[in-house]
Amino acid sequence: MTRIVGERDLDDTRFDAEDARAALRDVIRTRRFDERALALQRRGWMSGYPPYEGQEAAQVGAAHAMRDDDHLFPTYRSNALQIARGVPMSDILLFRRGFAEYHSDHDVPVFPQAVPIASQIPHAAGAGMAANYADEDWAALVCFGDGATSEGDFHEGLNFAGVFDAPTVFFCENNGWAISLPRERQTASESIAIKADAYGIDGVQVDGNDPLATRAVVEDALASARDGDPVLVEALTYRRGAHTTADDPSQYRDGDPDLPEWRLRDPVDRFAEWCEGQGIVDGDFVEEATAEANEELADAVDTAEAVPRPDPEEMFDSMYESLPADVERQREAARQVADEHPETYELER
Repeated sequence: MTRIVGERDLDDTRFDAEDARAALRDVIRTRRFDERALALQRRGWMSGYPPYEGQEAAQVGAAHAMRDDDHLFPTYRSNALQIARGVPMSDILLFRRGFAEYHSDHDVPVFPQAVPIASQIPHAAGAGMAANYADEDWAALVCFGDGATSEGDFHEGLNFAGVFDAPTVFFCENNGWAISLPRERQTASESIAIKADAYGIDGVQVDGNDPLATRAVVEDALASARDGDPVLVEALTYRRGAHTTADDPSQYRDGDPDLPEWRLRDPVDRFAEWCEGQGIVDGDFVEEATAEANEELADAVDTAEAVPRPDPEEMFDSMYESLPADVERQREAARQVADEHPETYELER
Protein backbone atom coordinates (compact mmCIF):
# COMPACT_ATOMS: atom_id res chain seq x y z
CA MET A 1 0.00 0.00 0.00
CA THR A 2 1.47 3.34 -1.08
CA ARG A 3 0.64 6.40 1.04
CA ILE A 4 2.10 9.87 1.58
CA VAL A 5 -0.48 11.81 3.62
CA GLY A 6 0.00 11.03 7.31
CA GLU A 7 3.19 9.04 6.74
CA ARG A 8 5.70 11.26 4.95
CA ASP A 9 6.66 14.90 4.68
CA LEU A 10 6.53 16.59 1.29
CA ASP A 11 10.35 16.80 1.23
CA ASP A 12 10.44 12.99 1.26
CA THR A 13 8.46 12.74 -1.99
CA ARG A 14 9.09 13.48 -5.67
CA PHE A 15 6.67 16.41 -5.52
CA ASP A 16 7.04 20.08 -4.66
CA ALA A 17 4.72 22.58 -2.99
CA GLU A 18 3.14 23.66 -6.27
CA ASP A 19 2.25 20.04 -7.08
CA ALA A 20 0.50 19.76 -3.74
CA ARG A 21 -1.31 23.09 -4.14
CA ALA A 22 -2.49 22.09 -7.63
CA ALA A 23 -3.85 18.80 -6.26
CA LEU A 24 -5.63 20.52 -3.38
CA ARG A 25 -7.09 23.14 -5.71
CA ASP A 26 -8.48 20.42 -7.98
CA VAL A 27 -9.96 18.27 -5.22
CA ILE A 28 -11.75 21.38 -3.93
CA ARG A 29 -13.07 22.43 -7.35
CA THR A 30 -14.20 18.91 -8.25
CA ARG A 31 -15.94 18.55 -4.88
CA ARG A 32 -17.81 21.78 -5.56
CA PHE A 33 -18.77 20.49 -9.02
CA ASP A 34 -20.20 17.33 -7.48
CA GLU A 35 -22.19 19.27 -4.90
CA ARG A 36 -23.55 21.69 -7.48
CA ALA A 37 -24.39 18.98 -10.00
CA LEU A 38 -26.29 17.04 -7.34
CA ALA A 39 -28.29 20.15 -6.39
CA LEU A 40 -29.07 20.85 -10.05
CA GLN A 41 -30.36 17.32 -10.56
CA ARG A 42 -32.54 17.50 -7.47
CA ARG A 43 -34.39 20.50 -8.87
CA GLY A 44 -34.97 18.83 -12.24
CA TRP A 45 -32.25 20.64 -14.17
CA MET A 46 -30.95 17.29 -15.46
CA SER A 47 -32.40 13.81 -15.44
CA GLY A 48 -29.83 11.83 -13.46
CA TYR A 49 -26.39 12.10 -11.90
CA PRO A 50 -23.81 9.71 -10.33
CA PRO A 51 -22.21 11.49 -7.35
CA TYR A 52 -18.54 10.79 -6.60
CA GLU A 53 -18.10 12.45 -3.18
CA GLY A 54 -15.17 10.78 -1.45
CA GLN A 55 -13.39 9.80 -4.65
CA GLU A 56 -11.98 13.21 -5.65
CA ALA A 57 -8.44 12.49 -4.41
CA ALA A 58 -8.11 9.28 -6.41
CA GLN A 59 -9.38 10.87 -9.60
CA VAL A 60 -7.37 14.09 -9.30
CA GLY A 61 -4.21 12.15 -8.51
CA ALA A 62 -4.67 9.96 -11.59
CA ALA A 63 -5.42 12.98 -13.79
CA HIS A 64 -2.28 14.80 -12.66
CA ALA A 65 -0.21 11.69 -13.44
CA MET A 66 -1.22 11.63 -17.11
CA ARG A 67 0.76 13.23 -19.90
CA ASP A 68 -1.06 15.55 -22.27
CA ASP A 69 -1.09 12.90 -25.00
CA ASP A 70 -2.26 10.01 -22.81
CA HIS A 71 -5.79 8.83 -23.61
CA LEU A 72 -8.48 8.63 -20.93
CA PHE A 73 -11.29 6.07 -20.99
CA PRO A 74 -13.73 7.25 -18.30
CA THR A 75 -16.65 5.59 -16.67
CA TYR A 76 -19.81 7.48 -15.71
CA ARG A 77 -18.35 8.44 -12.29
CA SER A 78 -15.08 9.84 -13.64
CA ASN A 79 -16.20 13.48 -13.75
CA ALA A 80 -13.50 14.70 -11.36
CA LEU A 81 -10.82 13.02 -13.45
CA GLN A 82 -12.17 14.59 -16.64
CA ILE A 83 -12.38 18.06 -15.08
CA ALA A 84 -8.85 17.81 -13.66
CA ARG A 85 -7.66 16.74 -17.13
CA GLY A 86 -9.13 19.90 -18.67
CA VAL A 87 -12.59 18.90 -19.90
CA PRO A 88 -14.85 21.97 -19.44
CA MET A 89 -17.41 21.62 -16.65
CA SER A 90 -20.11 22.81 -19.03
CA ASP A 91 -19.49 19.82 -21.33
CA ILE A 92 -20.16 17.39 -18.50
CA LEU A 93 -23.27 19.28 -17.43
CA LEU A 94 -24.56 19.30 -20.99
CA PHE A 95 -23.95 15.56 -21.31
CA ARG A 96 -26.20 15.03 -18.29
CA ARG A 97 -28.83 17.14 -20.03
CA GLY A 98 -28.81 14.88 -23.08
CA PHE A 99 -26.31 16.65 -25.34
CA ALA A 100 -23.20 15.26 -26.99
CA GLU A 101 -20.18 15.10 -24.69
CA TYR A 102 -17.90 17.33 -26.76
CA HIS A 103 -19.99 20.46 -27.06
CA SER A 104 -17.00 22.76 -26.53
CA ASP A 105 -14.96 20.92 -29.17
CA HIS A 106 -12.08 20.59 -26.67
CA ASP A 107 -8.94 18.69 -27.67
CA VAL A 108 -8.41 16.62 -24.49
CA PRO A 109 -7.80 13.00 -25.60
CA VAL A 110 -10.74 11.46 -23.75
CA PHE A 111 -13.22 8.87 -24.99
CA PRO A 112 -16.97 9.01 -24.26
CA GLN A 113 -18.12 8.10 -20.78
CA ALA A 114 -19.05 4.43 -20.54
CA VAL A 115 -22.31 3.82 -18.70
CA PRO A 116 -22.48 0.02 -19.24
CA ILE A 117 -20.31 -1.58 -16.57
CA ALA A 118 -16.77 -2.44 -17.76
CA SER A 119 -17.42 -2.02 -21.50
CA GLN A 120 -14.65 0.59 -21.71
CA ILE A 121 -11.96 -1.83 -20.48
CA PRO A 122 -11.48 -3.81 -23.73
CA HIS A 123 -11.80 -0.53 -25.64
CA ALA A 124 -8.80 0.84 -23.75
CA ALA A 125 -6.77 -2.32 -24.26
CA GLY A 126 -7.55 -2.18 -27.96
CA ALA A 127 -6.55 1.46 -28.17
CA GLY A 128 -3.27 0.63 -26.45
CA MET A 129 -2.66 -2.11 -29.00
CA ALA A 130 -3.39 0.40 -31.75
CA ALA A 131 -0.82 2.79 -30.26
CA ASN A 132 1.74 -0.01 -30.49
CA TYR A 133 0.85 -0.78 -34.11
CA ALA A 134 1.12 2.91 -35.00
CA ASP A 135 4.43 3.20 -33.11
CA GLU A 136 3.03 6.00 -30.94
CA ASP A 137 4.23 6.75 -27.43
CA TRP A 138 1.04 7.51 -25.50
CA ALA A 139 -0.60 5.23 -22.94
CA ALA A 140 -4.27 4.62 -22.16
CA LEU A 141 -5.76 4.94 -18.69
CA VAL A 142 -9.14 3.31 -18.15
CA CYS A 143 -11.29 3.93 -15.07
CA PHE A 144 -13.78 1.55 -13.46
CA GLY A 145 -15.14 0.49 -10.08
CA ASP A 146 -14.60 -2.67 -8.08
CA GLY A 147 -17.84 -4.18 -9.37
CA ALA A 148 -16.54 -3.99 -12.93
CA THR A 149 -13.81 -6.50 -12.08
CA SER A 150 -16.50 -9.19 -11.89
CA GLU A 151 -17.51 -8.60 -15.51
CA GLY A 152 -16.23 -10.56 -18.50
CA ASP A 153 -15.01 -7.34 -20.14
CA PHE A 154 -12.46 -6.98 -17.32
CA HIS A 155 -11.02 -10.42 -18.04
CA GLU A 156 -10.92 -9.82 -21.79
CA GLY A 157 -9.31 -6.39 -21.53
CA LEU A 158 -6.57 -7.41 -19.10
CA ASN A 159 -5.95 -10.67 -20.93
CA PHE A 160 -5.42 -8.92 -24.28
CA ALA A 161 -3.28 -6.22 -22.69
CA GLY A 162 -1.08 -8.82 -21.01
CA VAL A 163 -0.66 -10.93 -24.13
CA PHE A 164 -0.03 -8.01 -26.51
CA ASP A 165 1.89 -5.72 -24.10
CA ALA A 166 -0.65 -2.95 -24.59
CA PRO A 167 0.39 0.39 -23.04
CA THR A 168 -2.64 0.48 -20.76
CA VAL A 169 -3.18 1.27 -17.08
CA PHE A 170 -6.29 -0.23 -15.54
CA PHE A 171 -7.36 2.17 -12.79
CA CYS A 172 -9.86 0.64 -10.38
CA GLU A 173 -11.49 2.95 -7.85
CA ASN A 174 -12.42 0.45 -5.18
CA ASN A 175 -15.09 2.52 -3.43
CA GLY A 176 -16.46 -0.35 -1.35
CA TRP A 177 -19.71 -0.85 -3.25
CA ALA A 178 -20.80 -2.48 -6.49
CA ILE A 179 -24.04 -0.47 -6.54
CA SER A 180 -25.58 -2.04 -3.39
CA LEU A 181 -23.20 -4.99 -2.91
CA PRO A 182 -20.13 -4.68 -0.69
CA ARG A 183 -16.91 -5.93 -2.22
CA GLU A 184 -16.93 -9.27 -0.39
CA ARG A 185 -20.35 -10.10 -1.86
CA GLN A 186 -19.25 -9.68 -5.48
CA THR A 187 -15.73 -11.16 -5.43
CA ALA A 188 -13.92 -13.61 -3.17
CA SER A 189 -10.55 -12.33 -4.33
CA GLU A 190 -8.23 -11.21 -1.53
CA SER A 191 -7.90 -7.83 -3.30
CA ILE A 192 -8.58 -6.30 -6.68
CA ALA A 193 -4.86 -5.74 -7.34
CA ILE A 194 -4.08 -9.44 -6.96
CA LYS A 195 -6.31 -10.23 -9.92
CA ALA A 196 -3.53 -8.89 -12.16
CA ASP A 197 -1.53 -12.09 -11.51
CA ALA A 198 -3.92 -14.09 -13.70
CA TYR A 199 -2.99 -11.97 -16.72
CA GLY A 200 0.76 -11.77 -16.26
CA ILE A 201 0.79 -8.08 -15.36
CA ASP A 202 1.60 -6.13 -12.20
CA GLY A 203 -1.07 -5.14 -9.69
CA VAL A 204 -0.54 -2.45 -7.06
CA GLN A 205 -2.59 -0.85 -4.29
CA VAL A 206 -2.61 2.81 -3.31
CA ASP A 207 -4.38 4.96 -0.72
CA GLY A 208 -6.99 6.42 -3.05
CA ASN A 209 -7.83 9.19 -0.57
CA ASP A 210 -4.29 10.54 -0.99
CA PRO A 211 -3.94 12.47 -4.28
CA LEU A 212 -0.14 12.66 -4.21
CA ALA A 213 0.30 8.94 -3.52
CA THR A 214 -2.19 8.15 -6.28
CA ARG A 215 -0.33 10.44 -8.66
CA ALA A 216 2.99 8.75 -7.86
CA VAL A 217 1.62 5.23 -8.35
CA VAL A 218 -0.20 6.10 -11.59
CA GLU A 219 2.85 7.96 -12.96
CA ASP A 220 4.95 4.84 -12.41
CA ALA A 221 2.22 2.64 -13.89
CA LEU A 222 1.95 4.79 -17.02
CA ALA A 223 5.73 4.76 -17.47
CA SER A 224 5.68 0.97 -17.14
CA ALA A 225 2.80 0.69 -19.62
CA ARG A 226 4.65 2.80 -22.20
CA ASP A 227 7.51 0.29 -21.90
CA GLY A 228 5.13 -2.55 -22.73
CA ASP A 229 4.15 -3.63 -19.22
CA PRO A 230 0.49 -2.84 -18.44
CA VAL A 231 -0.50 -2.35 -14.79
CA LEU A 232 -3.64 -2.77 -12.68
CA VAL A 233 -3.91 -0.05 -10.02
CA GLU A 234 -6.36 -0.49 -7.14
CA ALA A 235 -7.09 2.85 -5.49
CA LEU A 236 -8.76 2.21 -2.14
CA THR A 237 -11.38 4.86 -1.45
CA TYR A 238 -15.02 5.02 -0.34
CA ARG A 239 -18.25 6.14 -1.99
CA ARG A 240 -19.74 8.47 0.60
CA GLY A 241 -23.04 9.02 -1.20
CA ALA A 242 -25.51 7.11 -3.31
CA HIS A 243 -24.67 5.09 -6.41
CA THR A 244 -26.78 7.51 -8.47
CA THR A 245 -29.55 9.99 -7.77
CA ALA A 246 -31.98 7.09 -8.33
CA ASP A 247 -30.40 5.10 -5.47
CA ASP A 248 -31.26 5.01 -1.76
CA PRO A 249 -28.21 3.71 0.16
CA SER A 250 -30.16 3.58 3.43
CA GLN A 251 -31.75 0.41 2.04
CA TYR A 252 -28.46 -1.49 2.13
CA ARG A 253 -26.15 0.45 4.46
CA ASP A 254 -26.49 0.14 8.22
CA GLY A 255 -23.99 2.32 10.03
CA ASP A 256 -20.29 2.67 9.25
CA PRO A 257 -18.63 -0.24 7.44
CA ASP A 258 -15.70 -2.16 8.87
CA LEU A 259 -13.03 -0.10 7.13
CA PRO A 260 -10.03 1.87 8.44
CA GLU A 261 -10.49 5.52 9.40
CA TRP A 262 -8.28 6.84 6.59
CA ARG A 263 -10.53 5.23 4.00
CA LEU A 264 -13.77 6.60 5.46
CA ARG A 265 -12.55 10.12 6.19
CA ASP A 266 -13.35 13.00 3.83
CA PRO A 267 -10.32 13.12 1.49
CA VAL A 268 -10.68 16.87 0.88
CA ASP A 269 -10.46 17.72 4.59
CA ARG A 270 -7.71 15.18 5.15
CA PHE A 271 -5.49 16.53 2.39
CA ALA A 272 -6.15 20.17 3.27
CA GLU A 273 -5.10 19.56 6.87
CA TRP A 274 -1.93 17.78 5.75
CA CYS A 275 -1.06 20.63 3.37
CA GLU A 276 -1.55 23.20 6.13
CA GLY A 277 0.56 21.12 8.51
CA GLN A 278 3.33 20.95 5.90
CA GLY A 279 3.25 24.74 5.45
CA ILE A 280 2.20 24.32 1.82
CA VAL A 281 -0.93 26.47 2.15
CA ASP A 282 -2.28 28.93 4.67
CA GLY A 283 -5.70 29.07 6.29
CA ASP A 284 -7.21 31.14 3.47
CA PHE A 285 -6.33 28.74 0.64
CA VAL A 286 -9.40 26.50 0.91
CA GLU A 287 -11.76 29.47 1.09
CA GLU A 288 -10.14 31.17 -1.91
CA ALA A 289 -10.08 27.95 -3.97
CA THR A 290 -13.74 27.35 -3.14
CA ALA A 291 -14.66 30.86 -4.28
CA GLU A 292 -12.79 30.36 -7.55
CA ALA A 293 -14.56 27.03 -8.09
CA ASN A 294 -17.93 28.65 -7.46
CA GLU A 295 -17.22 31.27 -10.12
CA GLU A 296 -16.16 28.59 -12.58
CA LEU A 297 -19.30 26.61 -11.84
CA ALA A 298 -21.56 29.63 -12.30
CA ASP A 299 -20.00 30.23 -15.72
CA ALA A 300 -20.39 26.54 -16.61
CA VAL A 301 -24.09 26.55 -15.71
CA ASP A 302 -24.63 29.77 -17.69
CA THR A 303 -22.87 28.21 -20.69
CA ALA A 304 -24.99 25.07 -20.49
CA GLU A 305 -28.24 26.99 -20.10
CA ALA A 306 -27.41 29.17 -23.10
CA VAL A 307 -27.40 26.15 -25.41
CA PRO A 308 -30.77 25.96 -27.19
CA ARG A 309 -32.99 23.02 -26.43
CA PRO A 310 -32.76 20.57 -29.33
CA ASP A 311 -35.72 19.87 -31.55
CA PRO A 312 -37.06 16.39 -30.69
CA GLU A 313 -37.05 15.59 -34.40
CA GLU A 314 -33.25 15.57 -34.26
CA MET A 315 -33.39 12.09 -32.75
CA PHE A 316 -34.07 10.81 -36.27
CA ASP A 317 -31.13 12.61 -37.89
CA SER A 318 -28.54 10.34 -39.51
CA MET A 319 -30.75 7.30 -39.03
CA TYR A 320 -32.37 7.13 -42.45
CA GLU A 321 -31.53 8.37 -45.92
CA SER A 322 -35.23 9.00 -46.37
CA LEU A 323 -37.88 8.68 -43.69
CA PRO A 324 -40.44 5.87 -44.02
CA ALA A 325 -44.06 6.65 -43.17
CA ASP A 326 -43.97 5.07 -39.70
CA VAL A 327 -40.93 7.19 -38.73
CA GLU A 328 -42.74 10.28 -39.95
CA ARG A 329 -45.57 9.39 -37.60
CA GLN A 330 -43.11 8.94 -34.73
CA ARG A 331 -41.56 12.30 -35.53
CA GLU A 332 -44.96 13.97 -35.45
CA ALA A 333 -45.81 12.25 -32.16
CA ALA A 334 -42.53 13.45 -30.60
CA ARG A 335 -43.21 16.99 -31.76
CA GLN A 336 -46.73 16.90 -30.32
CA VAL A 337 -45.54 15.63 -26.91
CA ALA A 338 -42.89 18.35 -26.73
CA ASP A 339 -45.42 21.05 -27.63
CA GLU A 340 -48.13 19.88 -25.23
CA HIS A 341 -45.90 18.96 -22.27
CA PRO A 342 -42.77 21.13 -22.34
CA GLU A 343 -42.10 20.69 -18.61
CA THR A 344 -42.21 16.89 -18.88
CA TYR A 345 -40.01 16.94 -21.95
CA GLU A 346 -37.48 19.11 -20.14
CA LEU A 347 -37.28 16.70 -17.18
CA GLU A 348 -37.08 13.57 -19.28
CA ARG A 349 -34.51 15.07 -21.60
